[in-house]
Amino acid sequence: QVQLGESGGGLVQAGGSLRLSCAASGRTFSTKAMGWFRHPPGKEREFVAASSGIGGGTLYALSGKGRFAISRDNAKNTVYLQMNNLKPEDTAVYYCAVSRESIASGQEGIYEYWGQGTQVTVSS
Repeated sequence: QVQLGESGGGLVQAGGSLRLSCAASGRTFSTKAMGWFRHPPGKEREFVAASSGIGGGTLYALSGKGRFAISRDNAKNTVYLQMNNLKPEDTAVYYCAVSRESIASGQEGIYEYWGQGTQVTVSS
């Protein structure tokens, strides 16, 4: 049974940093893209960043470009999201997900496994 478990969320002041982790179990996902999405209060869930399973490519939403960095440790079946210079508008529940495909994508529909989410709250 595949499980994804996020950690690292919390309350931080604007300008601060957080590092989210997502550990996968039940299968090895080294060849699959892994991504992060977020669900801000009162809005639709949106793409944040993704890492390809092959080739090492990454993809970022404009909102996080230059501030967020996605990385992965395939030996640990874990993906990370380093978030710097956080803003109040980054407040959301953050979800990690594993894609059916190998190439990083922002399309929510191709991600087949999802974690339960971790809350990130940025105060002004």
